[in-house]
Amino acid sequence: MPIDREAWFRELHLSNFVNSYYQFRDLQAVPSCRRVLIVGSGQGLTTEVLKWRGYDVTTFDIDETFRPDFVGSVHDLSIFADRPFDAVIASHVLEHLPAAYLDATLGELARVARYSIIYLPVHGRHTSLRFIGIKGIDWSFIVDLFNPFEKCDAVAPRYMQKQHFWEVGMRGFRTKDLLKRFSIAFEVLSVYRNRDWLPSKNFVLRSKCFAK
Repeated sequence: MPIDREAWFRELHLSNFVNSYYQFRDLQAVPSCRRVLIVGSGQGLTTEVLKWRGYDVTTFDIDETFRPDFVGSVHDLSIFADRPFDAVIASHVLEHLPAAYLDATLGELARVARYSIIYLPVHGRHTSLRFIGIKGIDWSFIVDLFNPFEKCDAVAPRYMQKQHFWEVGMRGFRTKDLLKRFSIAFEVLSVYRNRDWLPSKNFVLRSKCFAK
């Protein structure tokens, strides 16, 4: 990463708390879930929240700066046996990989856990009109502003200060394209936009490996 990683590790922003809440909420919808693998643990907020709520959490990150339990790349989780976790969380992680590694990564996530919670960044700038009313009404209209014809080769990190190889919404990485990739190893349980943090598109998946 072309940033001061130690400084970033010490920072917390509103988006960290919003993201951790949604991860916790999605985990609650996963039946009989106790053992959780967090890939890309970052500052560690989600780790602490989940441990506080009684989950057995293991962390995995490519950078030892963030003090994970295990160091490595998500496209190779061979350090873990088959099916040791109930769920794996990869929040804003996969876009840091070239597209050539994406399918292998999805296969690894499906191999090590019954469920995968994957959050990905949405390309461009975002704005929304939101109406919150009585009886739980919460309606949003979201607009993403970017060039839909921009070519993305996904072989070099060109986005988000040269940290991302690709982002949701780009040609070849629109939601329908990603769902096609996901469907090889997963059943798609939920797809939604985080209305409290617009740059995030969230997916909850169930591994097909465990149905065998």
